[in-house]
Amino acid sequence: MMGGGRALPVRLGVNIDHVATLRQARGEFDPDPLFAAQLARLAGADQIVLHVREDRRHANETDLRRLRETSSLPVNLEMALSPEMELLALSHRPERVTLVPEKRQERTTEGGLVLDEAFLSRLRPFAARCRESGIRVSLFMDPDPGMIARAGGTGVDQVELHTGPYARAFGGEDEEKALDELVRAAEAIHAMGMAVAAGHGLTLFNLPAILGLPWLSEVNIGHSIVGRAVLLGMREAVGEIRTLLLPNAPGQRP
Repeated sequence: MMGGGRALPVRLGVNIDHVATLRQARGEFDPDPLFAAQLARLAGADQIVLHVREDRRHANETDLRRLRETSSLPVNLEMALSPEMELLALSHRPERVTLVPEKRQERTTEGGLVLDEAFLSRLRPFAARCRESGIRVSLFMDPDPGMIARAGGTGVDQVELHTGPYARAFGGEDEEKALDELVRAAEAIHAMGMAVAAGHGLTLFNLPAILGLPWLSEVNIGHSIVGRAVLLGMREAVGEIRTLLLPNAPGQRP
């Protein structure tokens, strides 16, 4: 059951990784992720998301540098917690970093972070260094209130809920159960004083129910936007999602 509240409109982060995926298919220069970011801004995006993976399978540090030099929107750098990626983040100083798990064999991020003691021992000093550099830190996590509770006192200000399980359940008998898990997790995040974000697998069709999550402040969407942009254009694809985020948009819950 949905509940809770929201003080401000939900922000839209547009992930441009898969524009870089298309570029890398030929190993040349087009399509340019930076141009995609500019079009996303014109269509109403609130931030640009870029995941620089350790294997550089799509976006890379040159994309990040160019984005930081030219984008008028905040940049959210998705990254693994590793010495190499920490150096990249502290060098380019995006407005936010979102820590995600990485496996070389996965096609895309398959699950949320596991906050075991080894990870927490690296997270706390990393978050402190980011704070000194003016970088906010978010964690990409499964909707598990017990695991989320371990983020307390780490210096993290936001948790992005992994909505992949909900997206896979959408339209099926497990959809309501998946939504209820997200609601409980969102309430737990808010109770800890952290912002609530959501992302992964979100589309024009399954997003409206997610917008009913309590305390939701941000959604980050990439694959479905880029996929529709191939057919409709980037501004149209971003604009469709932007319209859903407007107050009283069709499909939104009060």
